[in-house]
Amino acid sequence: MALSKHHVGVSKFVSLALRHDPAAAGITLDPQGWASLDALIDGAGKAGVGLDLATLAVIIAESDKARFEVSNDGARIRAVHGHSVDVEAHGASETPPDLLWHGTAERFLPAILAEGLKSGARRFVHLSETAEMAREVGARHGRPAVLTVNAADMAAEGFAFYRSSSGVWLTPAVPPRFLAQA
Repeated sequence: MALSKHHVGVSKFVSLALRHDPAAAGITLDPQGWASLDALIDGAGKAGVGLDLATLAVIIAESDKARFEVSNDGARIRAVHGHSVDVEAHGASETPPDLLWHGTAERFLPAILAEGLKSGARRFVHLSETAEMAREVGARHGRPAVLTVNAADMAAEGFAFYRSSSGVWLTPAVPPRFLAQA
């Protein structure tokens, strides 16, 4: 089920507050990116965004990207990944699968193959566990292209990988020597 236009707008505001600009909702994030759920709801209201627990539950349940997670006690919320603000990686680094995939638009391939994958405004490069997932990501940016990432060799050379609770693999950068067109 797709989110309603209202829910999409609210979801974008929550993403802004939890990933890029906590001040937009008048909140602060702890080092792991957690914020008080009550403070986020209050701050959204002050910013003119209608956010309540029911709306948030719909956004979390219906999102195909698993962008947010709520703490076990229900008191805090955070974005799962995609931060441009300084937060620590979620948990300890993990051993990745031998291969991961990255979806992009074809027009970006020459630069990526020459310079590698860089996190840009985000803290991490996002990698998928399947080529199909990567193709879906790439399609959001134009004509899709899929790259394989030799994660086993990267890990052997000391590159850190983190797995978000939504299954996305995160790493600070991928040098071109670890990339190939799928």
